[in-house]
Amino acid sequence: MPVLKDKVKESADYIKNKISIKPEVGLVLGSGLGVLAEEVTNGVTIEYKDIPHFPASTVVGHSGALVAGCLGTTPVIVQKGRWHFYEGYSMEEVTFFIRVLYELGVNKLLVTNAAGGINPDYIPGDLMLISDHINFMGTNPLIGPNDEYFGTRFPALSPAYCEKYRMLAKQCANKLGIQLREGIYLALTGPSYETPAELRMFRSWGADAVGMSTVPEVIVALHGGMKVLGISCITNIFIPGQGANHEEVLQAAEDVKPVFKALVKSVVTEL
Repeated sequence: MPVLKDKVKESADYIKNKISIKPEVGLVLGSGLGVLAEEVTNGVTIEYKDIPHFPASTVVGHSGALVAGCLGTTPVIVQKGRWHFYEGYSMEEVTFFIRVLYELGVNKLLVTNAAGGINPDYIPGDLMLISDHINFMGTNPLIGPNDEYFGTRFPALSPAYCEKYRMLAKQCANKLGIQLREGIYLALTGPSYETPAELRMFRSWGADAVGMSTVPEVIVALHGGMKVLGISCITNIFIPGQGANHEEVLQAAEDVKPVFKALVKSVVTEL
């Protein structure tokens, strides 16, 4: 059975043979946010099913393809549809694209997600710059033997989200007249949404938003020495006695599309 390094190299070699650019920024697009890939010019689309060792994406709102081209003037490679731990994938599979980015020479990562707002000041449609995260998934993608090819055994996660990139995102938002929140993202495995008691607990810990992704990819990116910027689309908020649902998440992501696209495109051009 091929080891992780061999699988990553095989996937990266396949992608290199399909694209004509050398991507500088990798983007991971969350639920309902894959529309940003439409902004990529001179793009080449590669379906996951055609790439060696790539899992399939099974969640509504995640299409399952890579798009490589330019966002503005910046060469990028975009993951339209991530893999989630709750789908039954291993952490190695969930974070596999990040390892491939490393092999492609990409050292800048922008991760996005749809998240539930638990900060009482947030409303659906807000964009939140991730300042830090809490890993409450009960596991870590670096558990197991460490291959120094990818990174050190004990990587630092402080700061997890590049301060320089966060400042840049704030400047871009100000220029565009976009209100950009900033807060802490808490990651759970899902797929069930949180109970009211859990949400109250998470808020007491200082979490501003909660979701089911992102943190594993960020940990692996930092393991490989990447600089990371994270943006959450607040798609629903905690209302006592009222539960969340995936359709609500996708609709909120649809509503915020123009603002989201404008901000991310502006930020990527400046990275």
